[in-house]
Amino acid sequence: MNTVAAFETLRTSTEGEVLHVELSRPDRLNALSRRLLSEIVELAARLRVDNAIRVVVLSGAGRAFSAGFDLDDFTSSAQGESPRDGADLGRLATESLTDVPQLTIAAVHGHCVGGGLVLAGACDLRIADEGTRFAIPEVDLGIPLAWGGIPRLVREIGPALTKELVLTCRPFSAAEAKSIGFLNEVTEPGGAVARAKALAAELAAKPLYALRTTKQQVNAVMEEIAGTGRNAADADSLVYALRDPESRAASAKYLASRTVRRT
Repeated sequence: MNTVAAFETLRTSTEGEVLHVELSRPDRLNALSRRLLSEIVELAARLRVDNAIRVVVLSGAGRAFSAGFDLDDFTSSAQGESPRDGADLGRLATESLTDVPQLTIAAVHGHCVGGGLVLAGACDLRIADEGTRFAIPEVDLGIPLAWGGIPRLVREIGPALTKELVLTCRPFSAAEAKSIGFLNEVTEPGGAVARAKALAAELAAKPLYALRTTKQQVNAVMEEIAGTGRNAADADSLVYALRDPESRAASAKYLASRTVRRT
């Protein structure tokens, strides 16, 4: 099966046993649309039966890793699709990325926001440029952090910091993300992808059985600590928030404030 194939919102290329996957909606700062999330699910299905690829590097095209959940896309359901189906795609994409047998490395730059941060958190290792800005604005948008984001953050940074960052919605730097355990490394500006590729090549040269067994063992322990499997109801909370008057008003206020800041 050919893992490297034409996608609409992903660019893929191989270097030996390393697959580089690039989120490719630069005009939208790689906001996570239904199409993009569906393509991640499809790619993960291909990777599960591809023994030629040992490590995957995930990055974003243009000025950002990802601006997160594409609210415009999700508030208009595709023909024949229920709102819940669209809302559940984020969970399916992050879980499918976590569950591929290959090691995954997120190379992060620019902005890594909301669902983009959850997507990076679904990877095994994370490297970011020193200028990267992280934020989890969902509460200010009137929606809960979904897609298994809460248990993933609790596992990586602990419950108190998870509550603080999710509830306050304050941005934080790559240096802070490294200090709290979310990142493995911080590089000079523009260096995250190159460093991730170098690390990927180093890991791909190691024995395959040991690589995959280590990942499986660590993931099994993490599921016992704070499993993401219980988050199948995340989609219901998103759908409710998108219809709740107070939540919709909060979202409109937040988006208006962002527009004012840009002008």
